[in-house]
Amino acid sequence: MAPVLEKRLPGAAGPSDNNNEDEEGQNLWSSILSEVSTRSSSKLPSGKNILVFGEDGSGKTTLMAKLQGSDYNKRGRGLEYLYLNVHDEYRDDLTRCNVWILDGDLYHKGLLKFAVSAQSLRDCLAVFVVDMSRPWTIMESLQKWASVLRDHVDKLKIPPEEMREMEQTMVKAFQEYAEPEDATPSSPQRRAAAAGEDEAVVLPLGENTLTRNLGIPVLIVCTKCDAITVLEKEHDYREEHFDFIQSHIRRFSLQYGAGLIYTSVKEEKNLDLLYKYIAHKMYDFQFTTPALVVEKDAVFIPSGWDNEKKISILHENFTTVRPEDPFEDFITKPPVRKLVHDKEINAEDEQVFLMKQQSLLAKQPATPTRGSTESPGRTASGSPRPAGRASQPSVTGGSPITAVKKPDPNMKGAANEGVLANFFNSLLSKKTGSPGSPGSGTGVQGSVKKTGQKPGLTDVQAELDRMTRKQDSTVSTNNIPPPTENEA
Repeated sequence: MAPVLEKRLPGAAGPSDNNNEDEEGQNLWSSILSEVSTRSSSKLPSGKNILVFGEDGSGKTTLMAKLQGSDYNKRGRGLEYLYLNVHDEYRDDLTRCNVWILDGDLYHKGLLKFAVSAQSLRDCLAVFVVDMSRPWTIMESLQKWASVLRDHVDKLKIPPEEMREMEQTMVKAFQEYAEPEDATPSSPQRRAAAAGEDEAVVLPLGENTLTRNLGIPVLIVCTKCDAITVLEKEHDYREEHFDFIQSHIRRFSLQYGAGLIYTSVKEEKNLDLLYKYIAHKMYDFQFTTPALVVEKDAVFIPSGWDNEKKISILHENFTTVRPEDPFEDFITKPPVRKLVHDKEINAEDEQVFLMKQQSLLAKQPATPTRGSTESPGRTASGSPRPAGRASQPSVTGGSPITAVKKPDPNMKGAANEGVLANFFNSLLSKKTGSPGSPGSGTGVQGSVKKTGQKPGLTDVQAELDRMTRKQDSTVSTNNIPPPTENEA
């Protein structure tokens, strides 16, 4: 069989040409990989953590949810988790910052081990949240949660060399603070240190500055600062009180090298500033806002700006308190106002109430009153005259004197009734039908003869009618019944 000869087409590449193409492909891939690695190194770092501490009801969850851009109204237990979206507009990069919110109960402080470890402590920011609507709890809350964080950092057992390095980083950041320069508002890019730039002059720390260095940045946030007006109206707070509160918080901040910011979610005050400052401390974004100390409800003091001399300016307004006085002696908790009705009272049923009243009335004996007192001669039905003889009075067969009602000395008009009773008793004691009896006349005698009654009783009735017309309108003939006699 004849051998097959290879036929090379014109323009076909030989072995040397293939080697050149492979080298060019490798160079292209290496350039792509180097570009990707360069971009990845310039991206925002992930794994940053914000640790939030505060009392129950201080508004720490609501504050962080507001920074997240959502209205989070649910309150969790133990250790809550949120995240903040951090966007670098200059490099068009986006990352998430973890937010761990510890419950206000110290029982849950052991859950911090799930939020921060010895390896992640470098990438943490501690935020202490205090409630301005309850200013008497501020210093106690700060000391309690700072102690919790210190204890947790000690339990991590970080090597001394590494911990000393973290502390020196905090000292350097505090000493190298400089007033921010003006920059375009649309450039939150990270700062890049220029090569060969001269180091700034480092000033020594104050006596009480960074004496409790945790190795991580700390921020103190006073929430609900809109309650300052309420404190002034209801609890008589003055400028001196708020300066005293700010003085104690700022001296506490110096010990930890912390920043301080007053916020209000209700009025959306300083929320954007808080977000930018957190991004500045965590991702080294450019920050251009200076310290704000003029408005008492919108204070902002960045870490590294404050010192003892600046704090002493607040002491110039103190008139009734000294700067070294204990916080709880001047900022006291107002007394609790007790309600008049501590227990809820339920009204009983209407029918049950009426039945009880009916049974009580049935047990009580009937007490005669002035208007309902009856003479012995009246019938059981209470009618003053018999039904058969409505026009003639009737009296008992006893003594006429006993038939007259005796006046009640405790009742109104008892004196007038006593005079009338004596008058009628004197008339009844006389012999009826005598010629000298008052009111005797032929007309009266004629009427007496027809009815069979004695003329004296008719005269008494006439005199009674005449006298009662002259008395006060409150005394009526029904109150004083006339004496009558039985039929002959």
